[in-house]
Amino acid sequence: MTDLVGIARAFFEKGKGILAADESVHTATARLASYGVPASAEMRRQYRDLFLGAPDVEHHLSGVILFSETLLEEGNDKKLFPESLISRGIMPGVKVDLGTEPFSASPREFITNGLIGLPERLLEFKKQGAVFTKWRSVIRIDGDTLPSPQALHENAKRLASYAKEVQTAGMVPILEPEVLHEGKHSRARARAVISETLKILFSVLDEFSVDRASVILKTSMVLSGSESGKHDSPEEVADDTLATLMGNVPPQVSGIVFLSGGQTPDESTANLAAIARRAKEINAPWPLTFSYARALQEEALSVWKGKEENVPAARAAFLDRLAKVSAATIG
Repeated sequence: MTDLVGIARAFFEKGKGILAADESVHTATARLASYGVPASAEMRRQYRDLFLGAPDVEHHLSGVILFSETLLEEGNDKKLFPESLISRGIMPGVKVDLGTEPFSASPREFITNGLIGLPERLLEFKKQGAVFTKWRSVIRIDGDTLPSPQALHENAKRLASYAKEVQTAGMVPILEPEVLHEGKHSRARARAVISETLKILFSVLDEFSVDRASVILKTSMVLSGSESGKHDSPEEVADDTLATLMGNVPPQVSGIVFLSGGQTPDESTANLAAIARRAKEINAPWPLTFSYARALQEEALSVWKGKEENVPAARAAFLDRLAKVSAATIG
């Protein structure tokens, strides 16, 4: 029997977190284009290697979420990426959802696809070295009208079905019900929506007999909407985020990781540090860390620009930000 609880808890070693390097082909293409890098399978591989091949990342990373194509790619060291990560004590995982589509009952909202054929894909990913997985749902706030209860329940059911399949396959599921930062909403509205999202999610997980002790929750911080004109202090973010989690996440959950969700690298670092400090003050029952993508990559990508001669400087920028985010987890 695989010790899923032990694996889940191993992500929360002091000062370590998870790099989300799981952009789909479409997202990676758009991300690279924004830095003037032409898209191709080889450029995506070099993009992955820029981060996964950086020296000493094992001091700050316990896991990396990969996109499915990356499981089969080699780094510049001629090792498959999962093999290279494992050799440095970093757990490889994989995004297993197949993206979103408009929800027929509420076309301005989204549901996530990927349950059809999931058991077969999980067996294949496990053979390729993945020890954990991730599934993302997208929750949009628009005034008092969105999210709709139907969309919250449908996304929760899909997250629960996914989690059950992953545990059955002997891997750890990360559940990411992302409440989007985009919008004009207040921080109070964000707090109410994240609370409702989590309350429904854990109720449905119980219905599906998902083992809480071997799931990891990947959640948004409680923030005012990006178009609200309000800039929250790290202390405000920490207070509301921890209050929301304490009220809605069972203490048995193995740990919570935060997504950066449209924050700048500095904002996501400062907010994480404030959350970690607040969690200590109130003796939160679960360990907390990061699972960032853009907040860790942005500065490095602006240096790299797809050019081999820029790799050392880009990696230095990445490692500098990674060290700051790692320190933030200690509060």
